[in-house]
Amino acid sequence: MQNAPINRLKAVLAEQQKTSKWLANQLAKSETTVSRWCRNEVQPPIEMMLKIAEILKIDIKELLNSTK
Repeated sequence: MQNAPINRLKAVLAEQQKTSKWLANQLAKSETTVSRWCRNEVQPPIEMMLKIAEILKIDIKELLNSTK
């Protein structure tokens, strides 16, 4: 497992009061896959991050943790 979380998917979903199950349905992905993304076990492809940002109506940068 990585030292620092790369994506903020779990936090953004919480801020918008949405669940990983809801997002999985929107993306036609399994709940397990989205859950692993939320826990930063694996990272979604950049194309999927763009689609997630579009669905959540946010800038893709909001899905990523800052490197600074």
